[in-house]
Amino acid sequence: MGLTVLSGPSGVGKGTIVAAVRRLHPEIWVSVSVTTRAPRPGETDGVEYHFVDAEEFAHMVKVGEFVEHAMFAGHAYGTPRRPLEERIAAGAPCLLEIELQGARQVRSALPDARFVFLAPPTWDELVRRLTGRGTEDGDVIRRRLDRARIELAAETEFDEVIVNDEVTTAAERLVRLMTSSSH
Repeated sequence: MGLTVLSGPSGVGKGTIVAAVRRLHPEIWVSVSVTTRAPRPGETDGVEYHFVDAEEFAHMVKVGEFVEHAMFAGHAYGTPRRPLEERIAAGAPCLLEIELQGARQVRSALPDARFVFLAPPTWDELVRRLTGRGTEDGDVIRRRLDRARIELAAETEFDEVIVNDEVTTAAERLVRLMTSSSH
């Protein structure tokens, strides 16, 4: 079992897929990242993210509390090391949802993990999802789209690819990958 890392371009629906996995398969442990960004409507501290200020985040980096950390869209994100290592050691199926830069750091730190790329059905659908979110201004959306073009090219770095055409179907594909023994 071990660790599965889910990544993909901004707006592809990583958070939505992870929420579906949590709902359908509560036995799978999902790593909760730390971020300096403000909660979006409906997000709860400790569920989707641990929300901290920049000073606390910098301290966590300094004392080595992260497996990986990165800046994304002007905010810092990091994966707490201790809970992840504890769950992996216990043999629990673990899921980590992070952006590409973080996935590359995890690959060098934990090369035995399974790396899954979540792809959009089409570029136009990705654009629709990014612009339809309604939580960011035009400049942020443009930066995300520029970055998404680059991130899509990284698909070949991953062990598996799942197309997010329908949430429940994609979530079930992910769980099947996580629970299959071949890697």
